[in-house]
Formats: sequence, structure tokens, C-alpha cells
Amino acid sequence: MSLTAALRGFVVVLCWFAGIHSQTWGVEYASKHICAFEGSTVEISCTYTYPPWISYKKTVVQREFWYAKLKDKNPLDLREDPDYAGRVTYRCSEQSCSLRISGLRLNDFAEYRFKFETNQPDGSFTGKPGVSLTVTDLQVLSQRKRECLRDPCALFELTCHSRCVLPHSSYVWYKNGEITTAGSQQKYSDWFYTADSVSCAVRGHESFHSPAVYAPKSVSVSMSLTEIMEGSSVTLTCSCDANPADKFRWYKNNQPLLLEDPRLILRSVQRSDSGKFHCVAENELGEAASDYVFINVEYPPETSSVSVSPSAEVLEGSSVTLTCSSDANPAAKYTWFKDNRPLLSEDKVHFSSIRSEHSGNYSCKSENKHGQSSSTPLLLDVQYPPRIPSVSVFGKILKGSSVTLTCSSDANPAANFSWYKKDEDSPKASGTNWTISDFRAEHSGFYYCEAENRRGSLNSSLQLIETETGSWKSAATAKTTFAVLLFVFIPAFLWIRKNRRVTEQQEKRPANRTQLNTSPDINSPSAETEAAEEQLELHYSSTHLSENQEECLYSNIRRNPKPRQRPEDNSVE
Repeated sequence: MSLTAALRGFVVVLCWFAGIHSQTWGVEYASKHICAFEGSTVEISCTYTYPPWISYKKTVVQREFWYAKLKDKNPLDLREDPDYAGRVTYRCSEQSCSLRISGLRLNDFAEYRFKFETNQPDGSFTGKPGVSLTVTDLQVLSQRKRECLRDPCALFELTCHSRCVLPHSSYVWYKNGEITTAGSQQKYSDWFYTADSVSCAVRGHESFHSPAVYAPKSVSVSMSLTEIMEGSSVTLTCSCDANPADKFRWYKNNQPLLLEDPRLILRSVQRSDSGKFHCVAENELGEAASDYVFINVEYPPETSSVSVSPSAEVLEGSSVTLTCSSDANPAAKYTWFKDNRPLLSEDKVHFSSIRSEHSGNYSCKSENKHGQSSSTPLLLDVQYPPRIPSVSVFGKILKGSSVTLTCSSDANPAANFSWYKKDEDSPKASGTNWTISDFRAEHSGFYYCEAENRRGSLNSSLQLIETETGSWKSAATAKTTFAVLLFVFIPAFLWIRKNRRVTEQQEKRPANRTQLNTSPDINSPSAETEAAEEQLELHYSSTHLSENQEECLYSNIRRNPKPRQRPEDNSVE
């Protein structure tokens, strides 16, 4: 008779009663098949027989043991097998022996055989076939039947499953760790929310209940790298607390990826792989999503460029912004250059009121910890209307000569020039230079030039142009007339006046000359004459001739260096 049992603390002894006085070799097992729960203790028993005498030699059993690794030529005693260390004990006496294994494991599933050895030649014997041991655990299998209308829940049919057939067994069901009274059968139906858990056990062996099953929770994603450079390889791993955890789904930027695996491997990462990733763990009882993880692919600056705003033509006085941009991660730092000279370290250069001196070639350098890049120079061309034009005359302005007038003005774009004569509406000529090849008297007058570009126009000041010959003759005639008056008529007039004064003084000379000299009468004719004479001398001293028109006829006229001492001196110098 055989019995089957399972669980810690419950030992099943399998016995076989047979005659011990048999004259043949043999091993008989109490049961050929045994099923036990994981973690329990099982006992396998047998009896064996052998001839007591062979050729008048008494048979003596020298060794008896159990083994499980059948492929070995020299079977290893389970007591010496490291896989069973500390879990195996024998109990052998009077041609019977039992094997006791505690703390059963799922990999203890095997066929166990008993062997004994005697002192007789070829006196060893093994009981074949042995005992087949199955180690099982309890599992809850679920099947979704119906969804809740509002709440995240569902109706499930649950089955308490094992590898062994346990007839006439009663079951205990646990919901969230508490025994439920909903049923005692192998199958059980109930409504479950995603936070609920359920397990089962065989009644009488509640300590060996099944693992609880529940929907996934605590879902997370881990990355193999913290700093991801372009071209490197990175692995994302999705993990969760769930039983069972059947499959995973991956998402990038909330878009599903065609992958159902707990690991997502990105080989030779490109910058386009940057984004936010998360996974969803799912089983029959529900699903849960992880938080986002960000893949930030780093790379050195590339394609640095300079842009100007507004992008139209730059006008003097307008507001202009230069912007440096580049494709870089992490973000680049910028350095500006004007005509290859460093300016400042900012991503933008702003001119609130741009001026012409701001024109030039602008470039920028982008730099981060992985490298740098320089932009192509951008020409900033500030446009403005013409400045005040200036007129220059080249050549002597003589009758019949050739005269060239030149007009110049600072302008951007370059100005066009037109020549005008005062009080005339039609231009005389156009261009920077205007040449009058045969200058005549009717060409004399006031002239000006007009500088014009698409930003505005401006006129120069009036320029008097006349022949040098006519001007010189007029000046010579005036000087000749003045010289005649000064050196002919005035000396004659002074000589007459002076003779008259001398005559009058002789007629009215006072007795005391000293007194007359020291106290002159300012109202007398003599005093009047002397005053006139001093004014004439002062007039002579202030008369100057043009250096260009000096005539030798009058070159010896000079001021008398010594004042007159006596009024009666009638000499004229």
C-alpha cells in the first residue's frame, strides 16, 4: 500500500512489506511516483533482498545508498552531492532503507534509485526503475471575463493550479492577504481592482500557499549610460513588481515602438534618437506605466551661422540684431568677431541705432565641451544718404583754358552726381567730374553739384567760377587811380597849406617863443595846421600797397621817423 503527501512537517513514509528470506536479488519501492509541494519534506522507502549464502559464503551488505544522477557511471551518494548538502538523511535497517529530503526545490524533480553492495563477487544490485519525484508549486491562473463600467476593475475567473493532481482537495483563497469566504473550490471568480492581489492554498497545508498574483506596479526604466555621446550604445531596461509580468510595451514621445521586451537597445545613437521614453508593463490583471526618462544625445557644435534681423537692407539709424546660431548639445557659448577682431561673448549683437562705422564683416564662434565651430563671415552693409558734397576746381580759370570741376560725397550706395548753374533748372552735366574745355566769360557764375542715391539727395554750397584775367584788370585800374590821388594831388595840397601856415606864423609871432612853444593855442591856425599835418602823417603810415601790384614809382614813400621840433620849419619831405 502507498501514500502520497506533501509539505513541511508532514512526512510520508512509504513502506513495502516483503519476505526477507528470499533467495533472490531485488529492490522494491513503496511507490513509483511521488508528488510533493515546493518547500516540503518527502520520504522515499524501499526494501531489498539478496541470497544469504553463495557457495557456502555468507552474504554481508557492505554499502547502501541513494542516487539521482543516472547518467554517471559511478553514481554519487546523495549525502555527498553538493546539490543536496544538508537536506538528505538515510534511515536503513534489516534490508530496508528510506531517503528523507527536506526543503524541496523545483529542480529536485528526478528519478531516485537505491543501490546496495555486498561481499559476494558481482554482489551489487540497483533497483530499476526508481522512484519518480515531482516537485510542484501552486499558481493562480487568471482569465478576464468582464470589464467594469466606470472604475478600473474587471471580473476574473481564477484557478489554483499545480503540476500534481490532488484529488478530493479543498482550497483556501486569499484576497489582499485576507481569507475570503467566496469559495473553497479549485476555481474562484470575483471582481478585482488593479491594486488587489490574490493567492491560494490547499486546505490543511495553508503554509504552502501560492505566490500572490497582482497587476504590475512600481514600473521604472533604467539607463546604462548617464552621458550619451552621439555614436555610443545605450540600453533601457524596464522593471516592475508584478506577478505574472507577461510583456512590456515601449514608447518614444508617447508614440508606440514595435518592441515587446523588457530591454530596449539603441546602438550607435544619433541625435534624432533624443526624446522621452517610457514603458508599460502588462499582465492579465492590469497594466501600469513608468515615468519618463530622457535620452539627451550630446554632440559638438555644427553649422554655425550668422543671421541679421531685419533681413532687408540695413539703413542708418535703424535697429539691427545679429544672431549666432548652431546645432550643438549641450548648448554652445558664442564669441563674436568683427573683421577678425573679438567683440563680446553673447549669442546676439544688437544695435539700437546703427551707424555707418558699424559696417564690416561679422562672424561668430560656437563652442561647447565637445568641440567648436566657426561661421562664415557676414557683411553688414549700412546704407545712408549722401553727406554734404564738396566741389574742387582743377586748373587755372583763364579765358579759353580747360577747367575741371570735381564733386565728392560720402554715401552708401555710391552717389550719382549732377551739375547745376545757379538759377537754372536743367543740369549742365552729370558724373563726378565736369570739364569745361573752352572757358569763356559767359561761363562765369555760381555753380553747385547734387549728390543722390536711393536713400536721398543733397546739394553742395555755391561755388563762384570766373576768369582770373578780368579780375586782375579791375584791381589794377583801382590801384592806379588811388596812387595818382595819393602821390600827386595830396602832396601838392599839403605843400600849399604848409606855406600858408608859415607865412601867417611870421606875421603873428609872439615875443616869447618859449612860452608859445610850451603853451600853444589849440585854436590858432598854427595848431590847426600842425594837427592836420599829423593826421596826414598818420594817413601816410596806414597806407599799404598790394604786394602783388607793387610799383617802383612809389616804393620810396615811408613815414618820417623823427617828429618835427619847430613849427617854423617849412621843409617838406
